[in-house]
Amino acid sequence: MNAPNAYRETARASASSSEAITRHADLVRRIAHHLAARLPPSVEVDDLIQAGMVGLIEALRQFDPSAGATFETYASIRIRGAMIDEIRKGDWVPRSVHRRVREAAEATRQIEQREGRAATAAEVAAALSMSLDDYSRLMEGAARGQVLSLDEDAEEHGEPRTADRAPPPQANLESEEFQSSLATAIAGLPERERLVLSLYYEQELNLREIGAVLGVTESRVCQVHGQAMVRLRARLADWMGEGSPE
Repeated sequence: MNAPNAYRETARASASSSEAITRHADLVRRIAHHLAARLPPSVEVDDLIQAGMVGLIEALRQFDPSAGATFETYASIRIRGAMIDEIRKGDWVPRSVHRRVREAAEATRQIEQREGRAATAAEVAAALSMSLDDYSRLMEGAARGQVLSLDEDAEEHGEPRTADRAPPPQANLESEEFQSSLATAIAGLPERERLVLSLYYEQELNLREIGAVLGVTESRVCQVHGQAMVRLRARLADWMGEGSPE
């Protein structure tokens, strides 16, 4: 190919790429706003959109139509992944909250093993030598911070992967076992906690919307959500590789 033809081909490819980016910009914005609705106000939507555009560009470069997935499905995974990576870089949850959440999960595990029933918030708070109000605030922080660890768990134990990141057979088996353990753990949650998780993850309502449905404040929804996540963390401790907190 001579130089003029090569230039024209490059220009056409560049124009095609620009058109594709423009055409799918709304997809990036939709994913960003949907994700932002489930994150603290400190996370800027514009930052998510910027990260998502990088994910879109990577998706355009790497998409293989012969793999069977539609571009929208493939791009959505890459866009969301890029946004999650950006959030992880600026983790808004203090180390102290991470540590106390691990301690709460361990206390919950011990109480439930000893009593043979779901641990109450008052029992866990007492085990941590915290007031019930302080424990409730911890659960609210846990609810806002658990978005990331849930995504990490999903990615490790069965999130759809691209063709170049296909898990080995053993990972597929472990994924099925994890999903079974997770389903069992969720089924064993107190009814209100199950309902909050269902509205949040299945119906994709944000915390404020769930509060309106249940007739409680957004903060209370955060607390119930946080307690549910800590309880699941306690019941899935073997999968998460956690023991007693230091």
